[in-house]
Amino acid sequence: MSALDESKAAEVTLPEAAQAIHGQAVRSLFQLFESICEGAVIVDRDARIVWISDKYLALLGLAGAHQALGKPVEAVIPASLMRRVVETGEPILLDIMEFGQQSFVVTRLPLRGEDGRVTGAVGFVLYDRPQYLKPLVSKFTRLQRDLARAQRKLAEHQRPRYSFSSFVGSSAASLEVKRQARRAAQLDTPVLIQGEIGTGKELLAHAIHAASTRSDGPFVSVSLAGVPEPVLEQELFGAASGNEGAPRRLWEGKLRRAQGGSLFLDEVGDIPLALQPKLLRLLQEQAFELPGSHEMVQVDVRVIASTSRDLRRLVQEGRLRADLYYRLNVLRIDVPPLRERLEDLEALCEVLLERIAERSGLPQRELARDALALLRAYSWPGNVRELGNVLEQVTLLTESRRLGADDFAHALPAAPLAYGRGDGGGNPARPRRLAEAVAESQREAIREALIAAKGNKVMAARLLGISRASLYEKMATLGLTSRPSAGHVKFFRHRNA
Repeated sequence: MSALDESKAAEVTLPEAAQAIHGQAVRSLFQLFESICEGAVIVDRDARIVWISDKYLALLGLAGAHQALGKPVEAVIPASLMRRVVETGEPILLDIMEFGQQSFVVTRLPLRGEDGRVTGAVGFVLYDRPQYLKPLVSKFTRLQRDLARAQRKLAEHQRPRYSFSSFVGSSAASLEVKRQARRAAQLDTPVLIQGEIGTGKELLAHAIHAASTRSDGPFVSVSLAGVPEPVLEQELFGAASGNEGAPRRLWEGKLRRAQGGSLFLDEVGDIPLALQPKLLRLLQEQAFELPGSHEMVQVDVRVIASTSRDLRRLVQEGRLRADLYYRLNVLRIDVPPLRERLEDLEALCEVLLERIAERSGLPQRELARDALALLRAYSWPGNVRELGNVLEQVTLLTESRRLGADDFAHALPAAPLAYGRGDGGGNPARPRRLAEAVAESQREAIREALIAAKGNKVMAARLLGISRASLYEKMATLGLTSRPSAGHVKFFRHRNA
C-alpha cells in the first residue's frame, strides 16, 4: 500500500476510533459514577423513570425496580428536580435534596441525542449524608453571611439618618422651614435648600427623602465642594473603559446607586461649568451619557440640592448656567441661621448635650442661666454645627455637671459677640470683649435668681447651682449689691465696677 493510500485510510479510521473512544469514555464514566455514588437514576423526556440503581432503591426503601420504573419521577422521589432539567436542558450540578428525614447531595445532568435535543436526564446521589460537604458548605455559608453583612451596611449607609423631628426648634422660623420641607416631601420635583454652613441643610434633605414616596429607595449623598472635575464626573455618572472589541469595565456612579431614590448634591454651587450641561440634562430628561461611551443611561432619581452660596450672583458672574439655576430652583427652602432663631437655642443645647453624653459616655451636662445668656449673646457664624462643637469641647474639658459662663470663656472667640445689636440692618455692632459678655451674662443670671428668690441669697445661690459664698464672691466681683424694698429687689452697681 502506498503512502497516499495509508493516509486516506487514516482519515477514514481516525473519526471512527475517536467515536469508539468517546463511547468507551461515556460508558466508563457512567459506570464509575454509578459505582462510587450512593445512587443513580435515569428519566426519559417525559421525566418518567427508565432506570434506577439498586443503591438508590435501598436509599429510598423500595423493594425492587418494579416500584419505580415507568412512573413519573416525582411519584417516587417527591423532591426531585429532574423534570426541570428535562424541560430546561440546564444541569443542576450541586444540590441538597430532602427525602423524608434524609438529606441527599445530588447532581443532575441532561441527556441529549445526536440531534442535540434533550432525550432525558440522569441524576446521581453523591452523598447520602451532607456532612461530607460540611467544610465546603461552611465556607459557602460564611461567604454568604459576609455578603449579607456588607449589603446591610451599604443599605444602612444609604438609608436616611434623620427625620423632621431631628430638626430641633419650635420658633416661628423653624416651624416654617419644617412646613415647607414637609410640603416638598409630598412632591417629586427637585428641591433647593439654601442656608449658611452648619444650619442643617443635609439633615432636612434626609428628612424630605424619609417622608417621601421614595423612602424605600436609597439616599445617596455627593459633595461637590472642592472635587476635581474628572473625579467628580466619574463619582456622579460612573465610567466605561476598554478598547474597541475588548470587554468594557464599568464603574457605577452615584446616580445609578440612587436609582429609585434620592440624590443629594451638597454645595451644588461648586459644580464645574463642564459638568453643568450633564446635570441639566439629568434634571430635564432623567438620563445621562455614560463617560467613556455614547451610551445613554436612563435613571429614576429625585435630586435634592443644597448650597451656602448666592446662586443668583454665580449666574450673574457666569459661573452657573441660568437654565440650570431655574431647574434647580423649582422648590426652594431657605434655612435661617441660628442667630435668627435664638428661641431654639436652649432646646438645641439640651439635645446636643444628650448626644454628646451618649457618644462620649460622660455624664449628662446642664447649662446654668449665665451660660445660656452668654450663648445667646454670641452670633454663631458656624450655626448649629459650631454650637455642637463648642458644647462638646466644654463638656470634654469640664468636670462640672452644670456648665456656667466661665466654662465657655476659652471656647468662644470675642469678635462675633453681640451680633445684630447695632443698627438693626443685620450687621454686627461693635463687638464686646469676651470678659465683658461673660460678666454681663452673669449679672443677668444673678439678678433673675435674686428676683425669683425675693432677695434671699441662700435660695438664689441654690437656683444658680452655686454656694452662697460663691454668690457673694461673684456679686462683689461684678460690683452688684441688692437691697429689698417693698417686696421688690433693687440692684446697685459700684462705681468702680
